[in-house]
Amino acid sequence: MPTRQPVRIKDRRTPGDLLAGLGALAVLVALIAGVPYALFRLAGPPLPPELRDLDLLTSQVGTSTIVAILVLLVWLAWLQMVVCVLVEIYAGVRRVGMPARVPFSGGTQMFANRLVSAAMLLFTVSAVALPIAKLTSLPPATSAIVSTGLSAASAPAGAERVELAPVQKAKKVYVVQPPHGRHHESLWEIAEKCLGDGRRYPEIYRLNQHREQPDGSRLRMADLIRPGWVLDMPDDARNVHIVPASQPRDDTLKDHPGKPAELDGRTQTFTPGGADLPAEPAPEISTPGEGAGQARETGRGQDGRHEVAGHRPDTAAERGASHDPRQVPVPKATAERGPDTAATAAPATAAPGRQDPGAADPGAAVAGPAENGQHTGLEMLDYLAGASLAAAGLLVALGRRRRRQLWHRAFGRRITRPRDDAAQAELALRLGADAPGSRMLDVGLRLLGRSLAAQNRVPPTVYAAHLSPQTLDLWIHPPDPDAPAPWSAHDGGQVWRLPAHEGRMLDEQALADAPAPYPGLVSLGSSGEGRVLVDLEAAHGPISIGGAQATAALAALAVELATNRWSDRMRVTLVGFGEELTVIASDRIRYVGSLAEILPELEASGKDGGNRGEVLTGRIHGRAADPVCTPHYLLSAIAPTEEEGRRLALLARKGVRTAAGYVIAGDVPHATWNWTITEEGRARVDALGFDVAAQLLPRRQYRALIDLFLATERLEGEPLADEPEPVTQTPSVEVRILGPAEVVGPSPMEEGRAVIAVELVVYLATHPGGVHPVVLGGILWPRGVQAVVRDATIARVVAWLGADSQGRPNLYADTSGRLRLGPEVRTDWMLFRDLVRQSHANPGGRPELLDRALGLVRGPLLNGRPRGRYAWLAADDLEYNVTAGVADAAHRLCEVRLARGETDQAVAAVRAGLLLAADDEGLWRDLLRATHLTDDPVRLRAVADALHRRAASHPYGGGMAPETEALIDELLPSWRMRSAPTA
Repeated sequence: MPTRQPVRIKDRRTPGDLLAGLGALAVLVALIAGVPYALFRLAGPPLPPELRDLDLLTSQVGTSTIVAILVLLVWLAWLQMVVCVLVEIYAGVRRVGMPARVPFSGGTQMFANRLVSAAMLLFTVSAVALPIAKLTSLPPATSAIVSTGLSAASAPAGAERVELAPVQKAKKVYVVQPPHGRHHESLWEIAEKCLGDGRRYPEIYRLNQHREQPDGSRLRMADLIRPGWVLDMPDDARNVHIVPASQPRDDTLKDHPGKPAELDGRTQTFTPGGADLPAEPAPEISTPGEGAGQARETGRGQDGRHEVAGHRPDTAAERGASHDPRQVPVPKATAERGPDTAATAAPATAAPGRQDPGAADPGAAVAGPAENGQHTGLEMLDYLAGASLAAAGLLVALGRRRRRQLWHRAFGRRITRPRDDAAQAELALRLGADAPGSRMLDVGLRLLGRSLAAQNRVPPTVYAAHLSPQTLDLWIHPPDPDAPAPWSAHDGGQVWRLPAHEGRMLDEQALADAPAPYPGLVSLGSSGEGRVLVDLEAAHGPISIGGAQATAALAALAVELATNRWSDRMRVTLVGFGEELTVIASDRIRYVGSLAEILPELEASGKDGGNRGEVLTGRIHGRAADPVCTPHYLLSAIAPTEEEGRRLALLARKGVRTAAGYVIAGDVPHATWNWTITEEGRARVDALGFDVAAQLLPRRQYRALIDLFLATERLEGEPLADEPEPVTQTPSVEVRILGPAEVVGPSPMEEGRAVIAVELVVYLATHPGGVHPVVLGGILWPRGVQAVVRDATIARVVAWLGADSQGRPNLYADTSGRLRLGPEVRTDWMLFRDLVRQSHANPGGRPELLDRALGLVRGPLLNGRPRGRYAWLAADDLEYNVTAGVADAAHRLCEVRLARGETDQAVAAVRAGLLLAADDEGLWRDLLRATHLTDDPVRLRAVADALHRRAASHPYGGGMAPETEALIDELLPSWRMRSAPTA
């Protein structure tokens, strides 16, 4: 709140002051004495005889009675003015500071304040009532300033006056710290540390919502904060920094790069430390001719440009030394930053392509988004990564479509990969997908339904659910303290809870045929502690959704309903929006242009429905493959007419179609629930008392998802990359990616830091053109990282990789500032491609070269990578090229071996390719043909059975390609009889 600045009071009265005082005094006398005199003469006393008659309440009201009431109101207004004047006179004479507040007298008291202040100028300059600026309380610091100003104004005219210092407003801020290992700070932890209660995190969220941060992004979801963000804090926060209120966040981050500490009641700061920073100064690379121990600091020249590791641009030229362009040292990460170096600290890295303008020579070519095929993707992360359950379902649907692309892939080509926003959308999905949470919700609900069916119990109504990393909570009605194990009842039976450790131990295969009892559960948004879901069927009527972002919320609901795994079959009808969403799940979604098109169908199908209890009971006694009471959900972006609203309400409340849900944008007559999506992205449900960060799918993210799935419609594929350059160097460091990621050569690194170090080396090894450190930071830490953490990690990897046989560093920065690996760092993929190239160049095929190449394959690409890491593969050619390249090499070697009659070697070649390209059914068909030529029907049947089991249990589903089934029918006609499920 803006604070009124102290005003210097003049020490003598001017003629204008005298005139103003006389005029104010005259007005006061007229109001205090003249008004009652006039009222007595013209209108009579406050209570005339008409109002003192007891028959007034029952008799007819006439003109005289109305006039009497008006006179009474005028008397009351005069009395209010008198009270205000008395309060102001008391405050001015006694100098009590802020006058007392007279209830219901805002404008009247302000008018009295001005009159009394002007009138008192006639008597003394010091008796000035404090003007009323705002009637809210001031913070302590502001109150002290006001008191100082009042004392100076009240000093005698002849006393020595002290010049008042200008007032500078301050605020409290907190700098989000970099991650320690896998631990990232959350708003809950910050509230617990600074406010004493983690439940106060919404206060921090509201103070910072949609405010731009140093990395250019904004806080849109309470569970998505990034290191280096500067958060405004409430007035009572502790363990924070106090800075000028007008200070930009970038400057705050430079001045306070570390976290604060509360000491002796004073807020102090100290420099960053912790697990992610080296305990000693980071290692550096020495330029030839310079001692290894020479200190190098990242500074800024007089022209405002950063000098890279202390190397001035003209130094080498002045010495006349020949300069190896690869020997520009990597910027050093300083473990300790004092007041001088803190001012030059680089801002937090948030995403590829976003860089500090002064981080390099302006003439240097810095890798940007266009050069590297990388885009910031921050807006994608804000929404798509936040929709964790929907992201998990979308990835499964995407994988199913990719399998279909592989069915049609021709040898020599790769499947079509997404580009631009579509690639960033897949990256966001990979980062945010909560596959374990989606699995627990699915398996836990199916187990609940099966347990209740075994006990012949009617399932309760689940109107909402809360999914967190610790538990799955169901809010049920009516309350029931008898929850089937491993569920437990809480809050008097109102909540049934499944702990996460119990959910992880559930046997998914044993519940494969169990039906989904609550398919209408869909994410409303995030509470900061987890995902909040509501059951559309539990409303028992239309749900109204309003607000500027209602359509974005409807789109998010549609996408999750169409791809979730905790339902079996369903129909989702979209009215007036989402026609393109059919590309994601055409078996579930359909589009109509108006409610009039769908209402007759809903009314006709509703005649065969039952009540709510019968629907739930029927579901839990059914089968997943043949569900009872298939649900139908209607999402409409078109508000209904009055007649359509009435028909919807009757349809829902008659109990004739309860396996349904209706969510309608706009005002809906007879709506049972009302959802409001605010401009700030909050979802509020009046009937349930929810206020959460809404799950939304805005236009750009919606378009990106559509483009991502449209790319899977292109079955013709793309040509593979050009032939590689020959590999001639003997490596000093080998990076293995054709299987588990390994870096062979350097000594082992401690486990906590090895994951990010290996990913950094893998990225640089597969991108030989180099990448700028700022871009690399956004790739490895998509949610953001402080520059000091990024530089410390790079410096640590520099020391880890060491130097090659010529004494050159294996990791260096070139003259443009890009990070590159030396010529003696090689990947197994580079060697694989070189061996394949040599084999193609030989007229005889050289199968031994292909054997050597396939011998490098140890498993799927970067197998066993930690969850959330290597998300950049979604926007990169590597995954597509490697899969297609290995499959093509195995196919070619199989053909060569079969041409020579070497059937066993042909089978071995195909199996080597399937280690990495297990979803390529072209290789499975090669394996079937090669095994058939061995004249061993037992081996052939084993291959067919393995392929059938894999297709049936594949996480992406989709079955087998028609061409593969036809080949099995031809080679092994009896296979369907053995593979058919028994009744």
